[in-house]
Amino acid sequence: MPDAWMRIGWAGAVAVVAFALFLVAERVLRRTLRRLGRRSPLPAELAEHASRPLRWLGAVLILRATVVLALPAGTWRDVIAHTAILALIATAAWLFGAVLVAAEQTTLSKLRVDVRDNRHARRVQTQITLLRRVTVAAVAVLALAAMLMTFPAARTAGTSLLASAGVIGAVAALAAQSLLGNVFAGLQIAFSDAIRLDDVVIVEGEWGRVEDITLTYLVVHIWDDRRLVIPTSQFMSKPFENWTRRDAALLGTVELDVDWTTPVPDMRDELTAILAATDLWDGRVSVLQVTDAVNTLVRVRALVSAVDAPTLWDLRCLVRERLVEWVRARHPYALPHVRTERLAPVLAARDGGDGAGGQDYTGLFGGSPDGRARERAFNGPPEP
Repeated sequence: MPDAWMRIGWAGAVAVVAFALFLVAERVLRRTLRRLGRRSPLPAELAEHASRPLRWLGAVLILRATVVLALPAGTWRDVIAHTAILALIATAAWLFGAVLVAAEQTTLSKLRVDVRDNRHARRVQTQITLLRRVTVAAVAVLALAAMLMTFPAARTAGTSLLASAGVIGAVAALAAQSLLGNVFAGLQIAFSDAIRLDDVVIVEGEWGRVEDITLTYLVVHIWDDRRLVIPTSQFMSKPFENWTRRDAALLGTVELDVDWTTPVPDMRDELTAILAATDLWDGRVSVLQVTDAVNTLVRVRALVSAVDAPTLWDLRCLVRERLVEWVRARHPYALPHVRTERLAPVLAARDGGDGAGGQDYTGLFGGSPDGRARERAFNGPPEP
């Protein structure tokens, strides 16, 4: 018995020394990667994300070797050794996931999404992010399966399940139909280029930017700082507006209801002057047209363009404000008016008198012989 304790003590001391040497080697490796990271981002990302799981992996390996070599055969050694195997699988999966994250961050760091024409960069960013999440999820599932297969009972159950894999697969597919639908919709988003991160969209009647895309849901940052979370399958099954799919530049309208006396050519010149004096306009489109003229008002529409949706919103507000100021200050008579007139004096003046000698327009169908005949047909003969 003293020999066994002495062997355990020596094994523990050797394990401590080995782990200390491993930490020194890991520290040297991390510093080397950081120095190399000055030239390439991948070593720096590996040093940032993989150092912690690497330390845990080394500790588990040394613990596993110590338990197998030092402890005598028995129940406690088997339990500790099996626990070390489970920890070894988990830390190895953690390290692999960290490497994937480092590779993702390295690729994303080379993409320029802070430029105006960043459509391709945002597309690649969306695809890489979703692929990394799919890969990490697959690694986690495989690690969990490997951990379960270390149990003899689980291996026996797995053999029995394989015999009825068809039934189990059908039941699992039916139970996970919604989840699988969202996962496939997420993959469709990644590779169809229908939507990307930071796209400007209108969905469910809300205007916002795509903030995050996962395998199961999508987050839209609404303009008033709310977050709209939508399942990916629901998002892809309903129509939505994508304002930045091909190009961020947009057209916008400003409509004003003014009086019929409004000088439209002068207003068109004023619109040109407003756009020329601001940096919000991209110089593509500047149009002012009368789009409607009914009742007492004339509707004037100004069509303008800008480089993106936020700039277009500010430009539309600016044009609307300046045109309203221009009408009020320069042409106050063009403000909307409601007119009421008596028709009888106008008709009498046109017919040259008080209306008695001219044609009678007061009847239902006018004062012509045909009109009087139609009136008698509808109203009957005049009363005696």
